[in-house]
Amino acid sequence: MAPPARPQPLDLSKASNTSRPSPSLATALESPADGTLSPGTPGSYHTGYQTTSADGENIKNDPSDLIVTNASFRPGTLTTAKASSLGYPTENTFEDQSITSSASSDDLEKGMAPVLIQNQIGANEIEKSDMVSTVRARGHHTANPAHISNWRISGPPENLPKLPVKREWRIWRGIRHNYVTVYQRLFAICFAANMIGLVVLLATNRHSKPWGPDRGGVATGVAANVLAAFLIRQENVINTLYSICCATPWWFPLRLRRMIAKLYHFGGVHSGCAVSATAWFILFTALITKDYASEEYDQPGVMAVTYILVALFLSICFFAVPQFRFVSHNVFEAVHRFAGWISVALFWVLVLLVSKAKSELPGAESLGITVVKSAVFWILLVITFFTILPWLRLRKVEAFPEMLSNHAIRIHFKYMKIGAILGIRISDNPLKEWHAFASIPAPDGQSFSLIVSDAGDWTKKQIQQPSRAYWVRGIPITGVLRMAIVFRRVVLVTTGSGIGPILSMLVSHPLPCRLLWSTPDPEKTYGESIMESVCKADPDAMIINTRASGRPDMVALAYHLYVQSNAEAVFCISNPKLTRKIVYGMESRGIPAYGPIWDS
Repeated sequence: MAPPARPQPLDLSKASNTSRPSPSLATALESPADGTLSPGTPGSYHTGYQTTSADGENIKNDPSDLIVTNASFRPGTLTTAKASSLGYPTENTFEDQSITSSASSDDLEKGMAPVLIQNQIGANEIEKSDMVSTVRARGHHTANPAHISNWRISGPPENLPKLPVKREWRIWRGIRHNYVTVYQRLFAICFAANMIGLVVLLATNRHSKPWGPDRGGVATGVAANVLAAFLIRQENVINTLYSICCATPWWFPLRLRRMIAKLYHFGGVHSGCAVSATAWFILFTALITKDYASEEYDQPGVMAVTYILVALFLSICFFAVPQFRFVSHNVFEAVHRFAGWISVALFWVLVLLVSKAKSELPGAESLGITVVKSAVFWILLVITFFTILPWLRLRKVEAFPEMLSNHAIRIHFKYMKIGAILGIRISDNPLKEWHAFASIPAPDGQSFSLIVSDAGDWTKKQIQQPSRAYWVRGIPITGVLRMAIVFRRVVLVTTGSGIGPILSMLVSHPLPCRLLWSTPDPEKTYGESIMESVCKADPDAMIINTRASGRPDMVALAYHLYVQSNAEAVFCISNPKLTRKIVYGMESRGIPAYGPIWDS
């Protein structure tokens, strides 16, 4: 007699009601290796993907091959008496036997029973809306429900769609996506506008006596550009800009949303204004030097301070050039911080010295009135305030490290609540170096954590010698991934500890997405809690263990998910080289793509 047809996928909501089998029965149901559901043998019990006999011998089973051979066997109508009449073991069968169950009664009452039943009766085609698509037992020879995991490690698909041809002429394409990015365009706009203003100022004052524009006006140009460079990096300003841009509705044309999402290139304004301020100050120095040489301005103190400031301005610009910045980031950070502080202090000295010299002229106003009437004074006051503000929030907070592996650590903080897609800077020496990490809000909303992986001397030290406290300053800053919410669907691509920023977004601000994560030994390196969070964010996440399958073609995989999910954009969080590769690979084919840049 032929077996009946396979039943429809099991409705877990019904199977988990009062008519579901008892916990011990759900644990005891057994399936033999030939794929049919037949009476079990006392002394053995089923554990999902294998059958373990009482003497410890493991008999491998494949749940995907299981079929129901008796039409009367249904979880909704199954009773102990009916199971006994069919020859299946029940709790009475094992009443006098000592068995280590694959699930405790508490686990089963909390909802594990439907999962075990689903594995054991072959209802492996259950709808994704009821349960995540894959249930996998960790371990080679044991199957503890505490280790039953909802993720799967993927291999790169065998048949990937062919990448479309790159657009535009090759040389122009390389220039456009590498040397004329939004960052460079913003830099060029700021610098060009300043140079036009400077040239116009010189041209309109070429016949003045003494020669050249008013020295106070040139100093104002310096101060205004320094203020703009400071403000665009100020935490509150950055968060405000992101809040405004993220309010962009989905009904806006994709082309416009694509442009708005490039907000994180604002570093071009910072560097453009900083270089422009240096150019203005060089002009100021030249004018002061001419006056001093012609004995029209006998102020050696002003001359000394001016030349020191020129040296500081040039050193800041020099070490900020990417080629020098990447050689030693610590040197860049130290020069930027300390040279910047000294420059602000010396600027105050210069303002007071110049004002004092003015007040000593015949018929001049007092020193106090001269200072207050100077535009540079008020601009410098704002610059000083925003320089000090982050350090007024400096504090040392308690940390709770959680070792994930010898390559990664998760650090928990409880000192504040934190919002969506925000990053914080931490340090063990606030005057030496700071490191930014994406925060992952806790489910209770009262704390957060961050993931640190071995990427250098400082991070290695945190893993090998976890600290119980860190310095923090300022307020959390919004990151690049915040702009993902202006798109209906996105593809998120990451490697290694880049999963931290991804989870920071998906945990606090879920959105339709597909996730591609490539990393060596993800489960071993980052632990079960991270893997579960990834699966919760995207049950079909493509997690690739590069230790087993090698490094995949990330551009091809990103395009595959982009097409498959009908996404509107691709976001990449990875090392600078791979991020540039994926962004270029997508953008050169007309696909919106985003990823942190060296100055974002």
